[in-house]
Amino acid sequence: MDNRNVKSAFEILIDEIKNVMNELNKKTEIALKNQNYEKAGRIIEVEKKINEFSEKVKKLKTEWNKIFDNKLSDNKYNRKELAKLNRGLKTSQNKFRIPLLESLVELGGKAKMKDVLNLLENKMRNQFNKYDLEGLPSDPKQKRWQNTAQ
Repeated sequence: MDNRNVKSAFEILIDEIKNVMNELNKKTEIALKNQNYEKAGRIIEVEKKINEFSEKVKKLKTEWNKIFDNKLSDNKYNRKELAKLNRGLKTSQNKFRIPLLESLVELGGKAKMKDVLNLLENKMRNQFNKYDLEGLPSDPKQKRWQNTAQ
């Protein structure tokens, strides 16, 4: 059984969703630049729905890959594997996009990173999990969610 076509289809779909999101981001940027906040808000709502859809597609892709994952675990892990957080444990970058844009709008379109991160933290506090709140292995003072948002 060859599942490469399905894997390719998932990759194509995910890439196309990213392309649509990039175009919507450009439209949002133009609307904000033109101070058309109502239009920017409508586009952001569409982006939220597409983000949710994208997350579902990624979960389906992961589920599909697990079905065909025949790797035998020998319980030997190298150091690099132990240091890296497994995919899907932290909050995905996509979940930061809309709250980040909303924060920028609330701050007048531009702001210092610390101000944006403070507002973003207030907006997303209930979405963070224990992995998001951990310090980075490379910089324990910086929280993982901050790195993801940046």
